[in-house]
Amino acid sequence: MAIQMNIGEAKSRLSELVAATERGEEVVLARAGRPTVKLVLVDGHGERNRIAAKRRAFFGSLKGQISEDVDWFEPMSDEDLALWYDAPIFPK
Repeated sequence: MAIQMNIGEAKSRLSELVAATERGEEVVLARAGRPTVKLVLVDGHGERNRIAAKRRAFFGSLKGQISEDVDWFEPMSDEDLALWYDAPIFPK
């Protein structure tokens, strides 16, 4: 669906029109009711946004992907504790 809007109104709604363009909608600006300019994305910017939105984590997105046989609360061995506490804060 194409959005057509006169330039005067578009001035106050520019961010909304840019967002619509990023969603893939066609946005046409008109002067005195005659289509004059079309907003387009630069270098596939909208495609990157769509891919990033699909990759965002959501609650439960890792369910079944984390091994359940790992004991997360198992005490550290003496060797691991020595490495943990004796490690320098800022390696040289």
